[in-house]
Amino acid sequence: MSLGSRKQLILQAIIEDYINTAEPVGSRTVSKKYLKDISPATIRNEMADLEEMGYIEQPHTSAGRVPSDKGYRLYVDRLMEQKTIDWHDYEFIRKEFMDTVGEIDRLIKHASKLLSAMTKYASIAMAPQFKRTCLKHLQLIKVDSHNILAVIVTDAGIIKNSVIRTDSDIEVDALEKISNMLNQKLIGLSIEELVNMDITKINSGINNNEDYKQVLTKVLPELLQALRYSERAEIYSDGAANLLDLPEYSDVQKAKDFFSILDKNDILYEILKDVSEKTTVTIGKENKIHQLKDCSIITATYSYNGKVIGSIGVLGPTRMNYSKVISIVDCLTQNLNDILTKIIKT
Repeated sequence: MSLGSRKQLILQAIIEDYINTAEPVGSRTVSKKYLKDISPATIRNEMADLEEMGYIEQPHTSAGRVPSDKGYRLYVDRLMEQKTIDWHDYEFIRKEFMDTVGEIDRLIKHASKLLSAMTKYASIAMAPQFKRTCLKHLQLIKVDSHNILAVIVTDAGIIKNSVIRTDSDIEVDALEKISNMLNQKLIGLSIEELVNMDITKINSGINNNEDYKQVLTKVLPELLQALRYSERAEIYSDGAANLLDLPEYSDVQKAKDFFSILDKNDILYEILKDVSEKTTVTIGKENKIHQLKDCSIITATYSYNGKVIGSIGVLGPTRMNYSKVISIVDCLTQNLNDILTKIIKT
């Protein structure tokens, strides 16, 4: 059975009415509000076909129908009108970012709050992924006779500090010279390349000073281990309370399941770590996480110098205002990219 243009119009009307009202949609509603030139009887027949094809479902014995995950997918991919963000909202986002100062992590956290406030759904955001950035500067600083502070700065402005414990006392001059050598050898390499690098290759690029090589043999394994521990990015979430206003979450167990997800950073990390560069919509059972099978997630990435370094997302019911949320996500990531470039270059 083919999905002709009339069926598509009826499906679009059902979905958009259900998004707005959260009430099952009947043939009379479609005829009266959206397709006045098509009789309710004809619409009922078409709705029966749409249900048979799996695009809509009957939640109970009422005459109304609701969209299925399959119906939402067709709507997002083919039927939905792609809207651009309202000019006032665009200016609001731009001003919010321009007024935000401080560290990059703080900026991303603010972006998450802004996203939930504007969409009225829950938001999640990943701070810049350390492993996707490149080394800009490394400094080894003596703390005391058995501890060295490694200060690592990346090209995305991320700063990581790690304390390295040594068995013997290392002189300040030696650490300064080793820092310089390592910078000459390693600047420009990604953190991911560094953590996977063969230590012997680093040693081979250092001059023949045996004292320095002995120090490196002690320090490098600890330094690379510290980098590995720093790989996982901070995850922020906001706006979970917004969902309590939605009828989908009047079910206590469903609300509990959703809130439990937002408390588990490891699960949120899995959602955000491999996000596609383009804005992506994942609907209902398309989600790999069981507790999100009744949710939709819209995700996007942000970047610096054309390199993806983190991602953001919006979580809500499958009855989500997809067009509005996508336009907000797109605008926010565009502004985020612009402000990151300005912050990092200064």
